[in-house]
Amino acid sequence: MKWNEFVTTTGEIILYNGKPDLEKLEILSSGVGDIWHSSFEQGYKNAFPELVYQTATFFWYINDFDNLDECVSWRINPDFFAIRKSVWETLGGFDPEYQNPQIQALDFGYNALRNSAAIPLYIKGLFENNIKEKINITVKDRYTFFVKNFKKEHAVFMLYRKGLWKLKEWNAFFYASKNFTKSHTKPVVKPRDLKEITGNPTVSYIIPTMMRQDFTLKLLNDLVNQNYPVSQVVVVDATPEEQRNEALYHEKKYPFELIIKWQETKGSCRARNEAIALCTGDYIVFGDDDIRFKPDFIENHLKILQTYKAFACNGLDVRADNQQQELPDLDLKLEKLKKGRWKAGTAQIFSNANSCVKTEYVRKVVGNDINFDGGYGEDNDFGLTLTKLGVTVIANPFSANLHLKPPVGGYRFWGNQARIIGKKRKTQPWELDVPVKWIKPVPSPTVMYGMVKHFTPSQIKEYKYKHFFLYLFKGPKKLFLYRFFRLPYKNLQYKKSLFYAGRLNKLGIRYK
Repeated sequence: MKWNEFVTTTGEIILYNGKPDLEKLEILSSGVGDIWHSSFEQGYKNAFPELVYQTATFFWYINDFDNLDECVSWRINPDFFAIRKSVWETLGGFDPEYQNPQIQALDFGYNALRNSAAIPLYIKGLFENNIKEKINITVKDRYTFFVKNFKKEHAVFMLYRKGLWKLKEWNAFFYASKNFTKSHTKPVVKPRDLKEITGNPTVSYIIPTMMRQDFTLKLLNDLVNQNYPVSQVVVVDATPEEQRNEALYHEKKYPFELIIKWQETKGSCRARNEAIALCTGDYIVFGDDDIRFKPDFIENHLKILQTYKAFACNGLDVRADNQQQELPDLDLKLEKLKKGRWKAGTAQIFSNANSCVKTEYVRKVVGNDINFDGGYGEDNDFGLTLTKLGVTVIANPFSANLHLKPPVGGYRFWGNQARIIGKKRKTQPWELDVPVKWIKPVPSPTVMYGMVKHFTPSQIKEYKYKHFFLYLFKGPKKLFLYRFFRLPYKNLQYKKSLFYAGRLNKLGIRYK
């Protein structure tokens, strides 16, 4: 490619094609992004929708976001974009095995975001050109993209969905399968060196807990030992009155404001929302009650946000082998991860077990949608909602926690009733006034609600096809006939889940 170069006031070289606003590019170079474009106005918005055949609804960035001046987007126009020279060199440029520069740029942007920890951003008005291009991705390009990036089964699924009777699809599938293979290693952009914290930002830490007071006390002790002290900890405890010890939290003097709220409502979403209302810090850190972390945990959350000039990040959640493990075990697990740990870039999940968000943006989201209570998916919904506001959520490999996952206690105690059917079952919040009887909805109705809430009807349809495709063909071959004859019941379960999700969606987002 024939690049132009722009040298920022800090001496960094930015490569660019087209004619960007260089004053704006100077400002952008000091912020969160690594790649910048204005492709929405140039015909690239939501280009290559066939990605749905691989990712279904499990990729935040399958749809480009509306009504934003700045947001994460991997759909790059090859003729009008800018990139840090160091990032371009790390990623190795466009893939020369593609002949079409449009699919080269889309492949580059997709991998930069999803696999290589680079951050591509749409910036409205960065480039003056607003002439819409016709995006021409051939059938061969499409299958080549799938074969080079995904397991072969995804190309097979696309072939099935596009039409097994179409000779052109078969020819393209065989062409791509014969000439290309999946690349198993992708280059990774190193996280930026963390800068020291500037100012004196205050931090509130939220702990929702239920029947785990012993674990909560250990977590409070980890918060006492932080290099950068939190100013406030809000514990919302739903432990039943007959099982709680109210004196436990007051037996020790803590160096931060400790607020204990005994929860009278039900659900972890309600618990977090009640805690958010009490927070006074500049930042809010969300955590589960069954995690442990080292003294640099809070410090590194603030450092990465200030270094990248970001407003939200998702920390590294490390699963413990058992609930007796301690912080030295976390060190051993992190050592085993080696280079695999060090991926920053844009987060593609959000966890209420380990995340930090500037309080003003928590207020804009309001809180967790309580339609998720009794099920799963509330934290991912929160993160995607932040992203749809234009907030770039950073993956933070520096703030790691050890997630103990004890088999008893916690808010899943209420949700476990969802596994029961019949008269012994206790009604879940998402059932509203239509209790589940003898057909258990699968997938989880709250997970399905999150899909209905954030993705298009056609994408939900593709998720359904993929759900049944994987159910039928991914299990043991000797049980294929069992799964085949079970399909009618499986379909009833799916329809039941979609029924409850639709009712929640019609009810609308709720926070209390």
